[in-house]
Amino acid sequence: MEGKRNIRIIEWEDLDKRKFYSFGVLMTMTIRAAVYPATLIRTRLQVQRGTALYNGTFDAFFKILRAEGVRGLYRGFMVNTFTLVSGQGYITTYELVRKYVSGYSANNTVKSLVAGGSASLVGQSITVPIDVVAQQLMMQGQGEHLTRFKAKPRMVVAAKQRVTFGQTRDIIVQIFAADGLRGFYRGYTASLLTYIPNSAVWWPFYHFYAEQLSKMAPSEFPHLVIQGVAGPLAAATASTLTNPMDVVRARVQVEGRSSVTETFKQLLREEGFWGMTKGLSARIISSTPTSIVMVMGYETLKKLSLRTELVDSRHW
Repeated sequence: MEGKRNIRIIEWEDLDKRKFYSFGVLMTMTIRAAVYPATLIRTRLQVQRGTALYNGTFDAFFKILRAEGVRGLYRGFMVNTFTLVSGQGYITTYELVRKYVSGYSANNTVKSLVAGGSASLVGQSITVPIDVVAQQLMMQGQGEHLTRFKAKPRMVVAAKQRVTFGQTRDIIVQIFAADGLRGFYRGYTASLLTYIPNSAVWWPFYHFYAEQLSKMAPSEFPHLVIQGVAGPLAAATASTLTNPMDVVRARVQVEGRSSVTETFKQLLREEGFWGMTKGLSARIISSTPTSIVMVMGYETLKKLSLRTELVDSRHW
C-alpha cells in the first residue's frame, strides 16, 4: 500500500524524446495563450507608481478591456511566442541536470533544487531579450507613458499581423539606438535573481506537496489530480517568496534602469514594504491556472512520451 501512495517520477531516460518535444511545443503554446493577459496586467501593475493608473488586478483588467479591447490584453503576445525556444531549453536542461545530479545524490529535493535553478539559468538567457521587447509592447496603450519607448502610430494598415510586427520593429530599433545590444539584456541580472530562486524553490515544493497529499489520499486516488493540486500550491509559495525581485526586474527592464540595488532601495524608500507585493495577486492568479495546466499537461506529456515498453509500468 505504501508503494502505491508514493508517486513515481518519470525520469529523462524513460522518455521517447521525439514524442516529448512534439507534444511539448503544443502544450507550451496553449498555456502561454491562456495566461498572457494576467502576465500583461502584472507588468503594468509593477511598473506604475502607487495606484496612479490601476487600483489592483481586477481594476486593471476591466480598464484595459474597456479602453483597449481584448487585443489590449494580448499586446506583445506574438513576440512572446518566441519564448517557446526557451521553454524547450528549460525542460531539457531540467531533465538532463536532474539525471546528472542523481549520480551524486538520490535525494529528490536536491535533484529538483539544482535542476530547477540550472534550467532557469538557461531559460532566462534565451528569454530576457524577448521579454525586454514584449514588455515594452505590453506597456503600449494606457501604460505607454510609463515606458521609454513608444510604437509609432499607423493610421492605415493592410493586416493585423503587420501592425503587430510593425510595432515590434519600432521598439527593437529604438532599444538598439538607445542602448545597443546591451539594451536587450537589460534586467538580465534581476531576471536571474528572480527566476533562478523561483524555479529552484518551485520544483522541491511541488514534489513535497505532491508527496504529502498522496499520503493523505486513498491509495487508488489518481496521481494526476494530486499533482494538479500540488502545482499551484508550489507556485503560490514560490511567487510569494520571489515577488520583491520580480517587481525590481520589471522596473529595470521597462524603465531602463541599470542598477538592481538602487531600484530596490528606491522602491523601498518610495513605497515601503507594500511596494514589494505589487502584482503579487496577478502573479498568483496567473500562476495558479498555469501551474494546474502545466503540471497536468507536463505529467501527461511525460506519460504519453514514455518508451513503449514502460507504458504499463506507471500508476496514473
